[in-house]
Amino acid sequence: MRHWPAIPVLALVLTGGLSACTGTEAAAREPVYRGGDPLGMGDDLYGFLVTMENAEDAAEVEDYVTCVVAGYAMEKEYGFARKLRVYVNEEGGVWSADAVYSITPTLPRGAKMIDAEVTAADCAQRGIPTV
Repeated sequence: MRHWPAIPVLALVLTGGLSACTGTEAAAREPVYRGGDPLGMGDDLYGFLVTMENAEDAAEVEDYVTCVVAGYAMEKEYGFARKLRVYVNEEGGVWSADAVYSITPTLPRGAKMIDAEVTAADCAQRGIPTV
């Protein structure tokens, strides 16, 4: 009869248990998108303040605000937006993004541009709302 050493067997059991917890935590971390409204700032500038809960990090919140901007640009029948700035904050589990974008019917100059139609389609595929 073969005897298994106690420590490796215990480590195997614990490792299996931890990986099960990780999957449960990931399932429990379902993002909650709280929406956001545009604020016209003059000319082609718009401010957006969006909030969400259960974000993994600031990048996920920035993705959300980008989706909201793309949806708004399409609603206005404009095809493009250019990110000017995004400030992300987290307080008590609620994340917010304060962003300013230029929204235009033609391709703007700059490095941080989004094509509203392409971005909105990507957001829909990823399950991120645009409004």
